[in-house]
Amino acid sequence: MSDAAQPSAAEVRAAADAVKAALDRHLEAVERRTGDDDPAVYDAFNALAAAAEAYDERLYDRYDEVTPFEIPGADDSLPPYTGPEEPNALSVLIRRDYAVVEPQRLLAQAQRIADLDPEADEAEGAAGDRAAAVVGTSVHAALGVLFGEYEPDEIASRHKEFGLEEGDSTLWVSAADELPEPGEWLSTPFDHADPQRVVCRFDVSAVFDEEELEDEDELSGPS
Repeated sequence: MSDAAQPSAAEVRAAADAVKAALDRHLEAVERRTGDDDPAVYDAFNALAAAAEAYDERLYDRYDEVTPFEIPGADDSLPPYTGPEEPNALSVLIRRDYAVVEPQRLLAQAQRIADLDPEADEAEGAAGDRAAAVVGTSVHAALGVLFGEYEPDEIASRHKEFGLEEGDSTLWVSAADELPEPGEWLSTPFDHADPQRVVCRFDVSAVFDEEELEDEDELSGPS
């Protein structure tokens, strides 16, 4: 970066002062909060995140130094919670992505499951080798056998055995006033997820590991 593009020492100092002011504002909002999801705390948090990011950028541009902390930006946080204070019901929304990286392993595992199916043994005399017919060379059929046999949590813990590779995953715990009527949402289970009713969420992604490595590289400074 050229000297002309660098922030002045005064601009860096002003950014540091802005962080101090944002810290005070955040603490005051926390001390005066009216509930667990007070919008004043949410706004103060975002202001602190923005001030810290601005200071970090100016500090690096001017002095080639970084701060030893990181505050998540507003884009990484949930919107203000607008659900019931005391939920009478909840929905747990889970998404896990997998890549089929070893189809033959998947087919072999599904075939083994089908071969052990007692119902298949009973039907073999009348219908031939049902297990082979169920799986065969179809990855589609193999996935049906696999997920029909094991709970999703067990597949997550044993995915490599089944020729799968993990992608991103997320779990949302969403509050509700009451349970829906039986069968009401089964045809469109994920169409009505409201981020403002999410009590908590847990995300897993390789991108987080990449960001941590980048942060470690920055903190180590130039060699």
